[in-house]
Amino acid sequence: MNRLSPDGGFDGNGNSESLATPLLLPQRSLTNSTSQVALVGANVCPIESLDYEIAENDVFKQDWRSRGKKQMFQYLFMKWSLCFLVGLIVSLIGFFNNLAVENIAGLKFVVTSNMMLAGRSKMAFFVFSASNMILTLFACLITAFIAPAAAGSGIPEVVGSITAVSASLVVGKAGPMVHTGACVASLLSQGGSKKYGLTWKWLRFFKNDRDRRDLVTCGSAAGIAAAFRAPVGGVLFALEEMASWWRSALLWRSFFATAVVAIVLRALIDVCLSGKCGLFGKGGLIMFDVYSANITYHLADIPSVLLLGVMGGILGSFYNFLLEKVLRVYNYINEKGTVYKILLACLISLFTSCLLFGVPWLGTCQPCPPDALEACPTIGRSGNYKKFQCSSGHYNDLASLIFNTNDDAIRNLFSRNTDSEFHASSVLVFFLICCVLSILSYGIVAPVGLFVPVIVTGASYGRFVGMLFGSRPHSSLNHGLYAVLGAASFLGGSMRMTVSLCVILLELTNNLLLLPLIMLVLLISKTVADAFNGNIYDLIMKAKGLPYLEAHAEPYMRQLTVADVLSGPLWTFHGVEKVGTIIHVLRITRHNGFPIVDERSEDDSRVLSGLILRAHLIVLLKRKDAFMSTPVERGGGGAEFSAADFAKRGSGNGDTIDDLQISAEEMEMYVDLRPFTNASPYTVVETMSLAKALVLFRQLGLRHLLVIPKISNRSPVVGILTRHDFMSEHVLGLHPLLFRSRWKRLRLRLPRTLSIF
Repeated sequence: MNRLSPDGGFDGNGNSESLATPLLLPQRSLTNSTSQVALVGANVCPIESLDYEIAENDVFKQDWRSRGKKQMFQYLFMKWSLCFLVGLIVSLIGFFNNLAVENIAGLKFVVTSNMMLAGRSKMAFFVFSASNMILTLFACLITAFIAPAAAGSGIPEVVGSITAVSASLVVGKAGPMVHTGACVASLLSQGGSKKYGLTWKWLRFFKNDRDRRDLVTCGSAAGIAAAFRAPVGGVLFALEEMASWWRSALLWRSFFATAVVAIVLRALIDVCLSGKCGLFGKGGLIMFDVYSANITYHLADIPSVLLLGVMGGILGSFYNFLLEKVLRVYNYINEKGTVYKILLACLISLFTSCLLFGVPWLGTCQPCPPDALEACPTIGRSGNYKKFQCSSGHYNDLASLIFNTNDDAIRNLFSRNTDSEFHASSVLVFFLICCVLSILSYGIVAPVGLFVPVIVTGASYGRFVGMLFGSRPHSSLNHGLYAVLGAASFLGGSMRMTVSLCVILLELTNNLLLLPLIMLVLLISKTVADAFNGNIYDLIMKAKGLPYLEAHAEPYMRQLTVADVLSGPLWTFHGVEKVGTIIHVLRITRHNGFPIVDERSEDDSRVLSGLILRAHLIVLLKRKDAFMSTPVERGGGGAEFSAADFAKRGSGNGDTIDDLQISAEEMEMYVDLRPFTNASPYTVVETMSLAKALVLFRQLGLRHLLVIPKISNRSPVVGILTRHDFMSEHVLGLHPLLFRSRWKRLRLRLPRTLSIF
């Protein structure tokens, strides 16, 4: 491989005077690759695929043959049981997360409003800004010092998300809930723990990356279901955006997990409706259920819906552009250290508090409508009519949107029969504030999400467009419905999802009659936005340098073969290898897979016997049971080992080469690697196009893809492909001339796409 690819069998750190063979391939310098692809994003971090492929060696085959009906039943039972536990735990976390946000933020707004009623405006601002600062600081500290990468149990993620959202930052809790669901699933799939005495034999079946990946996918789907009470939308979100590998069995289990979430949340919501969840426990999860009434629309309404879709695509792509630029600046600041991260978050919190408290003073006071469905003005709770600085019997429409939680602001915007409650200028100001604050708030060192900020921004944009069109006879497209469609168009323009977003919005609004209109604006907004840039998640992953493989290959990849992206040398082992040789190669490389090449006794030709993983080599070296004094193959076939010996441990608990203690005498011994070698690794011929190899690599969920020669008189393997070899940073670094043609094609995308309309 290359210096960006620590997972294959290549290395340029010298040769080994042993049986291990470094196959020399053409060296290609990547010195100028960073400058050539500076527009693409940050340097790619050394994250690699997991071992999803089953290593079909003798040990695995023996373990599979020994499994009876009882073991198979245990395996299936535990799969479904863990999915149930994931759904149950994530639903409880989502409910209490929402409940905590509603009560903490609600209490803060009540205290501030009471001070405003008493004429103590300066003290109200101090309390408001100080509470926001404390909550933001707590979220930053718990993230920076306890879970810098939001890794681990997910508890820091939950607590940090609660305080960040409660601090009036324009952020959401859906993203952290997805990650929390994945964390819960990852913990449950660790396969037990000797440290805590959880070594039940049933759990041993899940000590592999394949089952952990499936359960983590179920956890992410459950996270979306818990955030929006959208079980079907959660499954589709995991399918469309989260998972890069899918199968029908996974669809059933993820649907089961989200169904558990929906049932548990429904039961807990009934408890809250009885008044047992505090003063503000009735909001949040049930706030979007505002369109259960019938609606009608006609052909004359379609032009305005089309305009919403086109404008949503343009605004969504521009939103992504600005967010990417801000994240680049934040990355530069965050690299300076933790203190700078916390200072940045505190400055954003102070700026947010000043805007949210100061801008409503510019709003006008309106008399309370006589036919209002709730108390006006709203005092001591959430609602559409915030009094703020107005006199008795009046409300501030701008404060009703700004001086509120994001969830309550969305509910106010989505509300029907409220066409006269908000001025167009107030909605426009709120839209601009949401855009600015959501972009500035996302990159701080706290667990925050983008889903809710994009919804509230799009809802304000849609309601403003509805006000410009005005109400027309024989149409139910009121301002609240325009807000729903605006949220859909902005989501489509920013996140570029279609099916999952459509279903989530339908589940939020509880009205299937909105399906045609939401489908239309999503398709149009996504098509328009794709002409300008990528979706927000891809841009963020590029900025972070995450080596994510797209589902489609770039056009220039069809001009290249897999041999064009290989570099060397390639390290291989013999079937019977010297212990000292294995130790030496493992120390000078960071690769996770090594081909096994043997020689035939009949004609001395070399053949590819398979692939062995670094983790399996370390197990063999640590156990020492397979050591031999002479390089003669034994007939045991690895009988001293079982599949449990090679089972993958929990996150961060694997042994490394530095943990081994090998004596000088043992360094001269030998190991028969063939019983532990995957005898059927996936291979491609060196003349295969890079685009075709990418599709194969991604759809099969591979970590290593061996490249074999086209002619037989060469070495049986000429290289190994990992995900880093398919990344644009690597390919364009090797072939810089393709970089110019790529951007030339990108410049031609806009006229072609707009010609559709």
